[in-house]
Amino acid sequence: MIRVLLAEDQVMVRNAIARLLDLEPDLEVVGQVGNGTEVVTAAVESRADVALLDIEMPGRSGLDAAAELARARPECRTVIVTIYGRPGYLQRAMEAGASGFVGKDRPVDELAETIRRVHAGETVIDPELAASAMRARPNPLTERERGVLLAAAQGAPVAAISAKVHLSEKTVRNYLSSAIQKTGTANRYEAARAAMANGWL
Repeated sequence: MIRVLLAEDQVMVRNAIARLLDLEPDLEVVGQVGNGTEVVTAAVESRADVALLDIEMPGRSGLDAAAELARARPECRTVIVTIYGRPGYLQRAMEAGASGFVGKDRPVDELAETIRRVHAGETVIDPELAASAMRARPNPLTERERGVLLAAAQGAPVAAISAKVHLSEKTVRNYLSSAIQKTGTANRYEAARAAMANGWL
């Protein structure tokens, strides 16, 4: 029996997936969470074999939770399940240690088969998302540039960004300027929007 953890903030969607997966003879949903900060604890407590993680959740994104889970419980394989086909998300998911990346629009039998294949040690990527990622340019932003852009996207002024990321205001401005140049945009807000659209943030 493959033990599955579901991390999805929409209760109705999470419950529906759980019921459908529980109909599979070799799958058992052993835990459900709606917040990214609860993933690792739930995976450890439930002894999950595979964790299905949504990307956008309160507390911590599925991508960040996947990276943390890979460190805390490496024997638990991770599948990112998302409606967002942004190429940057696929790249970040693989960097975080995810073993699968599939769209929410796929039939549940395909999701079940993905769980089985990932549990068996394979890497499974939705072919359409993989093709899209291959056509896209790689993420040009550094970790620091992503951090300041993320804060800028929330409307924070430079002084607030500086305090949040523990860098001088001059350094923050330099990172913002570099991110603007790399994204080919006119200002930090446009740069943040462009980065989000590509899944780089």
